[in-house]
Amino acid sequence: MTTPRRPFITAAFAVVTLLLSGCTSTGSATGEDAATTPRLADVAPIADPAAWDGPSTAVAPASPVDPVTVGEQSLPAMITDAQGTTVEVDDTSRILALDIYGSLSRTVFELGFGDQVVGRDISSGFAEIADRPLVTQNGHDLNAEAILDLAPTLIITDTSLGPWDTVLQMRDAGIDVVVVDSHRSLDSIGSLIDGVAAALGVPERGTALADRVTASVDATVADIAAIAPADGERLRMVFLYVRGQSGVYYLFGQESGADALVSALGGVDVSSEIGWTGMRPVTDEGLVAANPDLILVMTGGLESVEGVDGLLEALPALQQTPAGEHRRVVDMADSQILSFGPDTARVLEALAVAVYAPDQAG
Repeated sequence: MTTPRRPFITAAFAVVTLLLSGCTSTGSATGEDAATTPRLADVAPIADPAAWDGPSTAVAPASPVDPVTVGEQSLPAMITDAQGTTVEVDDTSRILALDIYGSLSRTVFELGFGDQVVGRDISSGFAEIADRPLVTQNGHDLNAEAILDLAPTLIITDTSLGPWDTVLQMRDAGIDVVVVDSHRSLDSIGSLIDGVAAALGVPERGTALADRVTASVDATVADIAAIAPADGERLRMVFLYVRGQSGVYYLFGQESGADALVSALGGVDVSSEIGWTGMRPVTDEGLVAANPDLILVMTGGLESVEGVDGLLEALPALQQTPAGEHRRVVDMADSQILSFGPDTARVLEALAVAVYAPDQAG
């Protein structure tokens, strides 16, 4: 039983949701599958990352699902979701977990409900879900007919996929729909897992999984800090969202998740330094003021401008910065780089190798 409400989204996250809805690529910047980035423990950091010339690609290694199974399910589960909607979940036999990063489906699998998942979104690329039918089309658009054909009893989603009317249609069809918070950052990983676990009626498993993921992220951040330059020598980093075919160039700032990513990588979050909050269109003045040493981008964005040369041509002011001068651009799959889900530790590790051992990134 649900009490439908339309989503309330902060202005900043509404922008990022709209932007990311155009992301479809998960390949490398060359359009080919990139080799998996080696583990941080298996590489030797270069002596001076600020002197490195050239781009690198981060590819997080695949990891099998390791489900938490200790903790009995208790249904019905009465949920007040991220929108304040009351949902009584009484059947989890056929589950869809859908978002723009594939984090929700992975979380459901990690909570031991993989066998009940009946479909997937395009961003859910881990091996255990590969045989499930897609319910998204044209990138990240929800296909109502495909969803209804699978007869789900529970849909767990957020506001990163659309059209929203399709979600409302599922509720009108009598399907339990639980909407979790779309905002992602390092600090939100535990609450995201807890929210999914609550919807599945397994809060005890959620606590265990959140603890496990948080511990692995903390350990990875500590490992990165051990190889990152000392204060005063840290790389100045910015995250650019690029869609060349649409002429869209945004700098992601505070409260976008990119700031947390930069901090975890041991870099200086330039957006915080210059007071850049949310997501704003890039300006020449903004780039020059930021003066980054390194640019983080989504792989699909770099592909859309035909690589680093195209990025420098599209944003000439970038050439006046150390990042542009040295062509230091690190890209990672659109579905991974800001996902902040169960795979966060592997994402951070792969990015750290691409930043601090670019000659060995693969």
